[in-house]
Amino acid sequence: MNVSEKFNVRGLELRLAEAEATIEALLSGQIDAMIDNESRTPVLLAQAQEAVSRERDRAQRYLDTPEVILLALDLEGRITLINRYACSILGWAAEELLGRNWFDVCSPVDSQHRLKKSFHNLLAGDLAIVENPIVNRAGGERLIEWRNTLLRDEADQVIGTFSCGTDITERRLSEANLRQTTSDLLERTKSLELQTAALHASEERTNYALGAARMGVWELDPVTQRITWSDTMAVVFGLTIEQTPKNFEDFIALVHCDDRQLVQDSLARAAHEGTEFKEEFRVCWPDGTSHWITSQARMRQHDDNAPAHWLGIGTDISDQKALEAQFRQAQKMEAVGQLAGGVAHDFNNLLTVILGYSDIVLGTFEPQDRRRQQLAAIIEAGRRATGLTKQLLAFSRKQVLQPKVIDLNSLVNGMDDMLRRLVGENVDLVSVLANELGSVRADLGQIEQVLMNLVVNARDAMPQGGRLSIETANVELETSSIRDMEIAAGPYVMLAVNDSGSGMSNTTKQHLFEPFFTTKEQGKGTGLGLATVYGIVKQSGGYIWVYTELGEGTTFKIYLPRSYDHDKSEKRTSENESMMVGTETVLVVEDEEAVRLLTRSILETAGYRVFDAAHPILAQALFKEHGNIFNLLVTDVIMPGLSGPKLFETLSAQYPDLKVLFVSGYTDDTIVHQGQLNPDVEFLQKPFTATALRRKVRNILDQ
Repeated sequence: MNVSEKFNVRGLELRLAEAEATIEALLSGQIDAMIDNESRTPVLLAQAQEAVSRERDRAQRYLDTPEVILLALDLEGRITLINRYACSILGWAAEELLGRNWFDVCSPVDSQHRLKKSFHNLLAGDLAIVENPIVNRAGGERLIEWRNTLLRDEADQVIGTFSCGTDITERRLSEANLRQTTSDLLERTKSLELQTAALHASEERTNYALGAARMGVWELDPVTQRITWSDTMAVVFGLTIEQTPKNFEDFIALVHCDDRQLVQDSLARAAHEGTEFKEEFRVCWPDGTSHWITSQARMRQHDDNAPAHWLGIGTDISDQKALEAQFRQAQKMEAVGQLAGGVAHDFNNLLTVILGYSDIVLGTFEPQDRRRQQLAAIIEAGRRATGLTKQLLAFSRKQVLQPKVIDLNSLVNGMDDMLRRLVGENVDLVSVLANELGSVRADLGQIEQVLMNLVVNARDAMPQGGRLSIETANVELETSSIRDMEIAAGPYVMLAVNDSGSGMSNTTKQHLFEPFFTTKEQGKGTGLGLATVYGIVKQSGGYIWVYTELGEGTTFKIYLPRSYDHDKSEKRTSENESMMVGTETVLVVEDEEAVRLLTRSILETAGYRVFDAAHPILAQALFKEHGNIFNLLVTDVIMPGLSGPKLFETLSAQYPDLKVLFVSGYTDDTIVHQGQLNPDVEFLQKPFTATALRRKVRNILDQ
């Protein structure tokens, strides 16, 4: 029931007006009668009072009957009329409220100013329906919907307001609850939509991740033998979705014939023992290639512990297997390299003594002396042995590279005449050189050796002649293209040698860079050519790639990091023997006695004052005894107890003018970084000649 059905405000106003008129008429008549007959006055007054009381009771019943708030206020907001229902809500008696300011008594403190302003707007004629709170005697609040009208006197002047209010607190709470419920439903719907979208996104991410990892999911019913695959599992087996097997028999047919029994036995054993199935095996792709798969699964069971079905994953690990093979090969190469480096180190000390003393003795013979030719043969054999040790050091990556900026196009052009003589007239040598080729930073002599070794191998692969091409190019290696290459992504310069020769088998290719492995006839190859190439390229920070097929020729591609540095011009050194002498004081520190005595002898014959020490501790004692008389320290790099660089670091802290020359057959990381000589380090490679030692010492002292 709405407010108008509960109570008609206009009807109430008419009844109040009727009562007032009746009372006024009665009073008027009774007053006239009182004038006519003063003796009847008390009776008439009593009748009038009774009439007024009846009309008031009658009016009050009209006011108290509806369950609405009826409120009349004067122009100041004082209460002039209030019904019983309003009093029951407010907790006040009507007598306690009449005459008091409505807003001060029955409005919340924080709303009083706003409500008073709204009351003034009402007096000005704003009769809009409003919702305002009221506060009861106990401090509780209720929300009231007000319908307002203005009260006027006989002159039509506004004398106050009359308002009808309906308690809408519960209704608003219900509406709020309904809105909240609706909002909650919308939020739940939205949440479900988001969860659904997230589920789809998760499935998409999962499928993408599985595909990127080359992994798939499979299920197998042990009773029906029905097998179910994910889409990504089909890719692992090189199949389309339509080609996926529907039962275990079809699946096992995809397994390599040598591994089928292994898979079947392992799966049966896992089912019998209640353990996980985990196995690595090969599968055959439709294109005929074999791929390694690792699969892992567990049996899901019913509530009664009866087997339900297998749930497992399968992953393509072909790349991992290839990397493992590469790692094993690298370990083998590293072990051989360590052995080769150690042998070369000791052998270089022997060659240093042989070549050094031979060079000294050769200088004492007259030109016509017959022994001169014999000694020259010894020196030549020693130099050839030096070449072998250099190859061993190159393979083991323990030779000291002295890099500078190189233009590979200039290097190829500079070697063109020599290479053409090397390959002969029946080989068509072609150079395809890139324009604006980037530079590389490497040891010039070592890269020349790489190119020459590759060209010689290409020539030997074409005994009847053929075509040999040398190519250069700028390349940018991306991460996706170097997954199987031991090299970082970035800019490189490529040097390629391609021949149309006999090619190589896979077996030969697997052993290609191993030292002493050769396919040439006995006595015609050392097996160090490609091992040397491999070591030089690796130590230069590059990568070597080979493609070959029997009867289809071979291509070697070498990738060297592109360099953007610029070398300083090298100082010219004098070759005049008379200028390679001196009177300075030199300390030689070398643990190998024969090399130490040879070094001392060479320097003393050149006029230098020489001290020698067999151990770094003895060298420190000599410095302590003789002070700063030493101009130069000549020291081996690798010695027991204290390395040459550490010895120099200790001594130079006390004698900052001391200069140093490091001598070694090969070095560790003390004076080199990744096999390349650190800047401003003076180094002499063993074995050395007397002339090379004297020249190096003189150049250092003259700096």
